[in-house]
Amino acid sequence: MDVLLTLVRLALVSAAIYLLIAGGLILSQRPSPATGAGLDFDKLQVGGDAVEPVRYTARDGAELAVRVHGRSDAEGGLNPLVVLVHGSGAHGAAYDGLAAEVSALTGAQVLVPDLRGHGVNPPPNGDVAYIGQLEDDLADLVETYRQDGQKLVLIGHSSGGGLVVRYAGGPHGDTLDGAVLFAPYLKYNAPTMRENSGGWAQVLTRRVIGLSMLNAVGITGLNGMTAITFNLPEGPLSETMTGAYSYRLNTSYAPRSDYLADVAALPEFLLIAGAQDEAFRADQYEAVLSGANPKGHYQILQGVGHLDVIRQPDAIAKTAEFIRNIK
Repeated sequence: MDVLLTLVRLALVSAAIYLLIAGGLILSQRPSPATGAGLDFDKLQVGGDAVEPVRYTARDGAELAVRVHGRSDAEGGLNPLVVLVHGSGAHGAAYDGLAAEVSALTGAQVLVPDLRGHGVNPPPNGDVAYIGQLEDDLADLVETYRQDGQKLVLIGHSSGGGLVVRYAGGPHGDTLDGAVLFAPYLKYNAPTMRENSGGWAQVLTRRVIGLSMLNAVGITGLNGMTAITFNLPEGPLSETMTGAYSYRLNTSYAPRSDYLADVAALPEFLLIAGAQDEAFRADQYEAVLSGANPKGHYQILQGVGHLDVIRQPDAIAKTAEFIRNIK
């Protein structure tokens, strides 16, 4: 009996120490704006002649925004359904140009959602209800628009590419027939990373570690706390962007801890990045991903950075060719 009581006490003390360490890490860091050179947002066009968003209903009843380019039907059969996922801090309007060109070149219907917590969606901004909700929202969007027998291709830029990788490795991955990854975020510890994504992002590292410790033992009540802030551009553009993410949104937006397992689940994919990418090391992508998944095709564009990669004629042409060849 004395031995049992001692073991119980040791377990309680160990649990208390664990929680104290996690709490100390969480409280030791407060959000602050990201600093540094950041990204050149003059290369990312937002607004202008953007398509007006419509709404689709997610499984929780939320009415989420999506911009629709093209039609789903085509002479002689169905073209693929394409969903284009924006990068962190941004929203779908920044990708209307790419979506319109891809639709025109392929005949595909291209959907450009504002991810939950972004753009013109209902508040709260920069947050979701639970880890994995972004994947569920994409699945609900696909279910709303996809016709029987229609192929599905996801395109993602930056963190949007990371979300596409996460989608492939998650519960909805079997719905995916192809993927296009524009300079995708993989994980903070991937060889493709530059420090703080080239000055774009400021991760509250100690807070994230503490929250991860709590999540490991099933404690999720603090997941709404800010985990990352972004170096938004000056001027009107920043008014439409999202400057910080909660822990649960930030986690939902990226591949899982074993990111190579998510990579391995990808169907045939095309990866395009600029050799002068300020956020990621483009020359490392093929070395990192090919060992986990041999189904990738890689295109590195000289003289191109992180944001302007989605505007390059070569990149758009390669994307359209890939989509047309989806079996």
